[in-house]
Amino acid sequence: MKHAIIGLLAETFIHPGAEQTGGIVDLPVAREKATHYPFIAGSSLKGALLDAVKQRGMGKEEHERIFGKQDHAGHLLVSDARLLLLPVRSLSSSWRWATCSHLLERLSRDFRRSELGEMSNKINVKRGHYLSHNQVGKGNDKLYLEERNFAPANSAANLGKWIEIISQLIDNIDDTNAQNRLEERLVVLHDDDFAWFATNGLAVQACNVLNEKKTSTNLWYEETLPPETLMYALLAERKSDAGSLKPIQNIFQNRPYLQVGGNETVGQGWFNVKWEQKEQTND
Repeated sequence: MKHAIIGLLAETFIHPGAEQTGGIVDLPVAREKATHYPFIAGSSLKGALLDAVKQRGMGKEEHERIFGKQDHAGHLLVSDARLLLLPVRSLSSSWRWATCSHLLERLSRDFRRSELGEMSNKINVKRGHYLSHNQVGKGNDKLYLEERNFAPANSAANLGKWIEIISQLIDNIDDTNAQNRLEERLVVLHDDDFAWFATNGLAVQACNVLNEKKTSTNLWYEETLPPETLMYALLAERKSDAGSLKPIQNIFQNRPYLQVGGNETVGQGWFNVKWEQKEQTND
């Protein structure tokens, strides 16, 4: 079975809706039940990919072969899009890309499953601490993320290998080096500390509908993932000779963008797509 991983870097706000209310937020983002991490369902991502190939000229017979049609499964397998890096406002430095040990472990397992490599250096960070490639300062200097502060981790762990792997999921646009950006901004938190940001740190926007007299007729609150969020998904072929991955890869060569989720008409939902696949598995 042939595999590929696509890195999805948010260029705009993203609203992968859950179609249910949750507290004061009328339209929350979709979340995993156990971890509460935001995610994009594989069915939604597959639908977005199908729309993209149709808009970019793929014929009906070809996209039905790859994506399937009623009563006939296609050859393409699409996983959920998983969260990897969440941008968080910092009061002591520029914004940071936050992640945690659990998400890095997931990434390692998914790379192994996709035959793209394996990472063995595990990262452990205590609650209230952070680990970065270049610590903010020395000694007792703290990192402030939103209203919370974190002390430098007393750890000899090296993030160099993780930065190298994660940078493969970020497109180098305008000669900007993804690895350099990660070295500057990546911070690893304890799983519980990261879960707080994933649960409470997303933007909530007030939306309104006005009538002809400019009077509100409907007010609702909508949760979104911020720009610079990094997610990833696995693609695979049901049969090794199906030839389903290459046609999809080709549509992103000249325009590496994909629209996913709601609010397309107001410019939301755009990801930059980075394709990662072993050379020997190419069609």
